[in-house]
Amino acid sequence: MTSIQDSLLDGVTTRVIDTPRLRVNLLERAADDADTPPERTIVFVHGNVSSALFWQETMLGLPEDVRAIAIDLRGFGDTESLPVDATRGLTDFSDDVHATLDVLGLATAHLVGWSMGGGVVMQYALDHPVLSLTLQAPVSPYGFGGTRPDGSRLTDDDAGCGGGGGNPDFIGRLRSGDMSADAATSPRSVFRASYVAPGYTSDHEDIWIASMNTTSTAEGNYPGDGVASANWPGFGAGDSGVLNTMAPKHFNVSRIVELAEKPPILWVRGTEDAIVSDASFFDLNHLGAVGAIPGWPGAEVAPAQQMVTQTRNVLSAYRNAGGSVTEIEWEGVGHSPHLERPAQFRAALLERIGYAGA
Repeated sequence: MTSIQDSLLDGVTTRVIDTPRLRVNLLERAADDADTPPERTIVFVHGNVSSALFWQETMLGLPEDVRAIAIDLRGFGDTESLPVDATRGLTDFSDDVHATLDVLGLATAHLVGWSMGGGVVMQYALDHPVLSLTLQAPVSPYGFGGTRPDGSRLTDDDAGCGGGGGNPDFIGRLRSGDMSADAATSPRSVFRASYVAPGYTSDHEDIWIASMNTTSTAEGNYPGDGVASANWPGFGAGDSGVLNTMAPKHFNVSRIVELAEKPPILWVRGTEDAIVSDASFFDLNHLGAVGAIPGWPGAEVAPAQQMVTQTRNVLSAYRNAGGSVTEIEWEGVGHSPHLERPAQFRAALLERIGYAGA
């Protein structure tokens, strides 16, 4: 399996620090100044089945007087793979990020979260001060799957959500460090089909796949447990592991609307996102609706989750309550705007943090 060191771009360094919660791996730029003030410090939080390695191009393209830190979440990259208590939603992850920043002496910073990481930084903002939030293709504030547009849950056991939905062949290929494109369930095939829009190419694709393969599949990590359900498709969300952290019974950060101090928010997404959308190919109810999973009971019982609509509704309420929100949608872009539109993403991020140059 490819090592983290082998996956570093020139100018990026890695180090492991001890926190009171766990050992955490960081990526930083070699030339960055540790005394950079929080106002020019950006902390990047990756999504599910990935790691901090995905942020390297973004970090290297930032101005020299900005400090960039990318954190491996627990069970990803080179961070310790302790079990995840899904009953806390994404709070295990956000508490880990806070413990890391505390060791680094950062009382606050600008936070960037991608996909699941978007949920992590929203949870972080509920618990700790932040200067701004950049949400890239974020999980809905109501979690992943099993909810109506207003965030109310479809079933008491979150049928079709959580760890029971993990694909066993994909999990096995992660565990073996598969770098091939021999099957639709290989990490490389999943990356090409779901992480980016058709036509995306990169000289660094091997790094992105190696990053996916750092995902821990140990008990309590990815994907997590499931429980039997009388509701279609026959399983509900469990209480441990990564996918269950975003089950709606455990995760709801719509309370950001109620924050007394509202950090400015940038929401960036692509129109071709296969993972986070109003018709997600990772939402079992949508897959049932299009005939990919048999026995779907119909839209009255199991409607697809309106993920983008939910996020827009919550952020509209945030704006109406006095918060600042900028929404950017890019045509022809998938789940990874920072990879697919790197210069535009960095420009939008720098504008969001109020960067005015040295």
